[in-house]
Amino acid sequence: MKPSNIRSQTESAENEQTLYAKHEKIYPRITFGFFTRLKTLSGIVLLGIYYLLPWFQWGERQAVLFDLPARQFHILGLTFWPQDLIYLSFLLIIAALTLFFFTTLAGRLWCGFACPQTIWTDAFLWMERLVEGDRAKQMKLDQAPLSFRKFRIKTTKHILWIVFSLFTGFTFLGYFTPIRELTQALMVFNLGGWETFWFLFYSFATYGNAGWLREQMCTYMCPYARFQSAMFDKDTMIIAYDEKRGEPRRARKRRADYKAQGLGACINCTMCVQVCPAGIDIRYGLQSQCISCSACIDACDEIMDKMAYPRGLIRYTTENSLKSGIPPQIWRPRIFVYGGILLAISIGIMMSISARSLVELDVIHDRNSLFRETNAGLIENVYRLRIMNKDNQPHTYDVTASGIEGLELRKDQDIQVDGGSVMTLPVDLAVEPQMLSKRSMTIIFQLTARDNPELTIMEEARFLGPFVRR
Repeated sequence: MKPSNIRSQTESAENEQTLYAKHEKIYPRITFGFFTRLKTLSGIVLLGIYYLLPWFQWGERQAVLFDLPARQFHILGLTFWPQDLIYLSFLLIIAALTLFFFTTLAGRLWCGFACPQTIWTDAFLWMERLVEGDRAKQMKLDQAPLSFRKFRIKTTKHILWIVFSLFTGFTFLGYFTPIRELTQALMVFNLGGWETFWFLFYSFATYGNAGWLREQMCTYMCPYARFQSAMFDKDTMIIAYDEKRGEPRRARKRRADYKAQGLGACINCTMCVQVCPAGIDIRYGLQSQCISCSACIDACDEIMDKMAYPRGLIRYTTENSLKSGIPPQIWRPRIFVYGGILLAISIGIMMSISARSLVELDVIHDRNSLFRETNAGLIENVYRLRIMNKDNQPHTYDVTASGIEGLELRKDQDIQVDGGSVMTLPVDLAVEPQMLSKRSMTIIFQLTARDNPELTIMEEARFLGPFVRR
């Protein structure tokens, strides 16, 4: 076989081995600094909101409860129904625009400081450090042969992870089932089938994603890293290594005059790599695995302080600023466009929610009989009124019908609807035949709350009758 063929096969085998290489666990070193404190604060606030919000009451209800069996979403005193699905659509639009706005402004800010995968992974890393120790101790423990001590430490860590995951799954379920009722049912092992499934499923997902997959979720499964480049431009704030200032890099003594030696500010300590939760080297430029957690900035600034060098070798900056040296140009047309659209839609949806009617009326004509003639000679139509009280308070309503002179409405009972409830009421409309000018005429039902005249709604319907010769 020719040497060139042997070399080609060898290179192919090496490439295949690299492509399918076994995943190596990343041991991120703990950092201290401004961005680390900001990220920790963000995690505490977001986790606090997630775990505590279901326990807050708003009147007689849970403050936030997505009651799927009743098809009602209760959010801080507001009740949303399936008919309010348009608000969910606008909410998704707002979420997308917010993502576009902050990505264009400051890169993957969401991934580094607010993404659930990042927040829960940080919580699991904290528990891992609490049990196993710092980076060096974790690496030493994993390389050590199996012993009772290693088994005890690993078991303790996984017990903490599992307990935390179960609590996370329980809290998730508490957004869909009243959490106090859920607690009582769990204590007597009386959860329903679907409740048990979602409780265990979300717990397992938390344990697997934050405990085992970690950065692999961001690298291989999250699509955001793939399409983020569409929202970047050369003036987007990114975490970058200043190659002009840092190169050439090499270790040196603290008091050495590195400029006289022709060296850059980077001492090649690799601290920026050791603290990275994705295990990348930011010195090779922006990479898709980078989640902009800013750990490398704090780590590098700490080294610069020890070496008595200026901070900012790794910093938030823009591509144009790195090349030209001018200050970053953050405010540009794209930012104002995204911001303006986001502000307009947010104001619009808030005004729409505040002005929405708290009562809904559906009028359904009886299909079995288009019309009928009574013993008194009147023409009668039968309707079913479906009344939905979107308010949290019960109301008694009065209903009237207009559109035809002499129109008479008959109903068998008062219209009393509890808060967040639906009532169906049959009503009859009757009129003298001579009042009908056409076989189909428009009428208007009006529903008004007795205790609040402003709570009113009108709905059109058709009154059918025989053909009348004039």
